[in-house]
Amino acid sequence: MEDINVPFVEVHYVSIQKLGDIPVIKGDFHSLPNTVQKWVAQMVQLCTPRGVYICDGSEEEADMVTHKLLERGTLTKLEKYENNYICWTDPRDVARVESKTFIVTDEKYASVPHSREGAKCVLGIWMSPDEMKKELDDRLPGCMAGRMLYVIPFSMGPIGSPLSKIGVQVTDSNYVLLSMRIMTRVSSEIWSHLKHDEEFVKCLHSMGCPRPHAQKVVNNWPCNPEKTIIVHFPDIRKVISYGSGYGGNSLLGKKCFALRIAGRIAYDEGWFAEHMLIMSITNPKGEEKFIAASFPSACGKTNLAMLMPAMPGYSIKCVGDDIAWMRFDKETGELRAINPEAGFFGVAPGTNMKTNPNAMLTCMKNSIFTNVGETADGGFFWEGLEDETPPGTEILSWTGERYKLGEDKTKKSSHPNARFCCPARQCPIIHSKWEDPAGVPISAIIFGGRRPEGVPLVIEAFDWKHGVFLASQLKSETTAAAEHTGKQVMHDPFAMRPFVGYNFGRYIQHWLDFEKDPKNKLPKIFHVNWFRLDENNKFLWPGFGDNIRVLDWIIRRTNGEDIADLSPVGLLPKKGSINLDGLSVDWDKLLSIPKDYWLSDIEETYKWLDDQMGDDLPQEIREQIEKQKQRLVEAK
Repeated sequence: MEDINVPFVEVHYVSIQKLGDIPVIKGDFHSLPNTVQKWVAQMVQLCTPRGVYICDGSEEEADMVTHKLLERGTLTKLEKYENNYICWTDPRDVARVESKTFIVTDEKYASVPHSREGAKCVLGIWMSPDEMKKELDDRLPGCMAGRMLYVIPFSMGPIGSPLSKIGVQVTDSNYVLLSMRIMTRVSSEIWSHLKHDEEFVKCLHSMGCPRPHAQKVVNNWPCNPEKTIIVHFPDIRKVISYGSGYGGNSLLGKKCFALRIAGRIAYDEGWFAEHMLIMSITNPKGEEKFIAASFPSACGKTNLAMLMPAMPGYSIKCVGDDIAWMRFDKETGELRAINPEAGFFGVAPGTNMKTNPNAMLTCMKNSIFTNVGETADGGFFWEGLEDETPPGTEILSWTGERYKLGEDKTKKSSHPNARFCCPARQCPIIHSKWEDPAGVPISAIIFGGRRPEGVPLVIEAFDWKHGVFLASQLKSETTAAAEHTGKQVMHDPFAMRPFVGYNFGRYIQHWLDFEKDPKNKLPKIFHVNWFRLDENNKFLWPGFGDNIRVLDWIIRRTNGEDIADLSPVGLLPKKGSINLDGLSVDWDKLLSIPKDYWLSDIEETYKWLDDQMGDDLPQEIREQIEKQKQRLVEAK
């Protein structure tokens, strides 16, 4: 893992550059910035690929790689659409692997909080540099033997924006190259924005399957699940991923860079890197406001970001559906946000023309679908598309099973975490400013999760500190995006539990500290819950397009309208202040705050936060907990 000086040789008679004995198949190695040359040379000597391919992000490049993957059988063309492809992974490689995801720093508590004795910390996993060196030395040497090493220059955020950051990923996966072209801005133009001595985020990914294969490859999907490991080095801005080809584990610009590493950069530089959508809402008067909203994976972020309003006169525009980088403008004090990604990597099952027509329309071309089913006529299919697909349609499932739709209800076409990967620019409601280098101004921040009982439809925080507390005590029913099985309500503070790359207590304090600068125009903070159930396990709120009714109330609150009442847990809508025209809902049940439930909940929340963070839990959060307890005790 030490720095290694690798000789660079140019063999003129065959016009091929070489790194040691490894040919550079495409690209001019000499033209790369010095820091990139040095790092790539080290990775080549470590991983020993058969060749080096320096990517430029061009259509010609994508066509060539796609052709290779079609020939190999990794991709299948979906004939019903323009430039759409499907792939199926090894069934052992289908989700994020949080239990194998590590943060490496010299000092343990730079990475994880001082959890109480006996408590299992779930807010990050630390490993010492010496221990991690042993793990990586067991995996990385020769890991790309017989494979091509692709050098992918990419920008998170618009190329050249002062809010953007540059990364370089080396990988032996063509699938990753194609997906990174969609999810980030891959371009040879990156090199001109990277000064020769400038730092960049280093991203190394290998499927962990050197050739010749030591084990059987399933579905033409090389991976090494037994040895999968995802490693972050926040001090030196580096990510190493081995053994998995699944999205969040291999598209290192996503959670690894855009949240864990960027979060640490944001902590050092004074901004936010958050698991948030960005959208704008324009009301019938023509007033536009931007909001950021944070939900755990598969809790409806993409659906909300591309909302089709159920009330006339409202317009929604999408800036991003998953990640937001936000900074307070030093001149105006406004909180401005960019979407660092260039694509959508959404959960497919449950997405349809009713729940999210804009997502469906976005992925009708130039998209990659992973672990979904295929119809006999070359279309995609997943659970949720039954009403849009004729009964009797022949389906080929992601596990290779053929069946006819409707004949056997036990058959499943797709993995619960199956994904669509499509360019954001194709979204019918993408905002004209979605790539504005200055970002967009945020008026409200929303947190939410799947809470089947006890939690009202919407709560407004009393102030910034209380809003940070609301985010700290966020909980949600688990989903298929991670390893957890079965439905259980789990703590997921800020919807960032798996994604913070440094001590979580310091992360919360970082949020609190923004109140100290009087120039910062702090947005209002809200908590929403679309998922409350009645006694018959039926949703109390219709959700989807009707969520505009709650967003309308939130926007009116940012304008200072007197439409909220005090409650022990925050500000709640005054009765009749949310437009319910055409709906049949039980207002009292939707907004009720069962005292016993909340008293029990706050005790459990305090214990969990204290167990997890110990003395790193900010004192302001402890004070907020005590205040809420007191308000609940005094409530009638």
